Amino acid sequence: MEQQTMTSGRALGAALKPRQLTMMGLGSAIGAGLFIGSGAGIQAAGPAVLISYLVAGTLIILVMWALGEMAAANPDSGAFSVYTAKAYGPVAGATVGWLWWLQLVVVIAAEALGAAGLLATIFPVLPVWLMAFVFIVVLTAVNLTSVKNFGEFEFWFALLKVAAIVGFLLVGAALLFGWLPGVQSPGLTNFTGAGFAPDGFAGIATALFVVAFAFGGTEIVSVAAAETAEPARSVRTAVRTVLWRILVFYIGSIFIIAAVVPVGSAGLKSPFAAVLDAAGMPGAATAITLVAVAALLSALNANLYGASRMAYSLAERGVAPRVLASVSKARVPVVAVLASVAFGVVTAVLEVAFPEKVLPVLLNTVGSTCLLVWTSALLAQLALRLRADREGTELPLRMAGFPWLTGFGLLILAAIFTVGFIGEDSRPQLLSTFGLVALLAVANWLHHRSGKVSGRGKSSDDAKEPVLID
Repeated sequence: MEQQTMTSGRALGAALKPRQLTMMGLGSAIGAGLFIGSGAGIQAAGPAVLISYLVAGTLIILVMWALGEMAAANPDSGAFSVYTAKAYGPVAGATVGWLWWLQLVVVIAAEALGAAGLLATIFPVLPVWLMAFVFIVVLTAVNLTSVKNFGEFEFWFALLKVAAIVGFLLVGAALLFGWLPGVQSPGLTNFTGAGFAPDGFAGIATALFVVAFAFGGTEIVSVAAAETAEPARSVRTAVRTVLWRILVFYIGSIFIIAAVVPVGSAGLKSPFAAVLDAAGMPGAATAITLVAVAALLSALNANLYGASRMAYSLAERGVAPRVLASVSKARVPVVAVLASVAFGVVTAVLEVAFPEKVLPVLLNTVGSTCLLVWTSALLAQLALRLRADREGTELPLRMAGFPWLTGFGLLILAAIFTVGFIGEDSRPQLLSTFGLVALLAVANWLHHRSGKVSGRGKSSDDAKEPVLID
């Protein structure tokens, strides 16, 4: 019989396997931002972008460790939203939950159109809008069947990305060591002299704000933990396995790119393809484009899953329409899935009808959401861990170096926010996101106050059992 995880009073399936959760955590950090967008960081800081990636990678390790500690102790589909509510109250928790949901549903449209646009550069057979629609329909069907199918799709998506990274690292190492016949090693000339950090500390700081977003999506592991068999053990394994691999894959890849592709080169627009071209690998651009398409589809699949589970959790706690908590016999929140993908579809249709008019505005508004989610996760872990230690509560997974490492993570985030507010290009994005947070906080406060006055809330009898639909 399929196990079930009780999540704040309701039951979701627990069919995700530990290997799927581990690969999901690894694959969520390896996205199109690495395969295509890593060149922007190198352009900003030169080879010194390695420092930026090291700092950002350290941050995400601390965030994942903090989330892992809370998820192992209290697996919940609302994850950091629930933990924030436990630490700082229901209004704060609901605000974080809705903020993350909005980010994911907007990004669903961007990922579908992005994957279709990339594929059209290789196979210009179908129009971009039609391919995007097909991608959304197929992955929606995957999410509607069962969490087991979602997990298996994500496992193979992630495995493809990991295999691509491993292959790239092997080719890059052979290139640098001069092991490729007929190809001269570029050596480490890009790292010597003033070329290592052409713009000094300012370039490294600017790149830090850019590269931090490459790690967005790793928080999905804490959401998926609620539907994993033996969540405490699965989360512990996933966190410990993913931590060092993220740094190896990211730092290794960026080191090779920075060594091979000089600052100012047109190859930084597609840095992985530029390295493979330098190594004399035929069809490099096509191969990397296909991997980037897979990365975008993987992110779409995971984001639809995450958005639906967050919507389900919000409904379960009485801060979203009750119907979103409906679950099928397969223990899938069907209405939450359909509502989440519907927002993405509408956004995609509007973007196709009015190019560059809709998505850029929405993406700018939710662009810094991941930074706020990570901040809420570390703040929640700080409060809940202090509470657990004070009460003598045993935890399945304990973050080492507490509270100093948690504080260090918050310090890194403060530095990233500071850099963002200083930069003229990034300041509007941060201000837009903070404005959205203020609106959500006010709306949730009014809803919470209204619920108290009227006597409504999640304590009502009709909110205790899941709504089953055929």
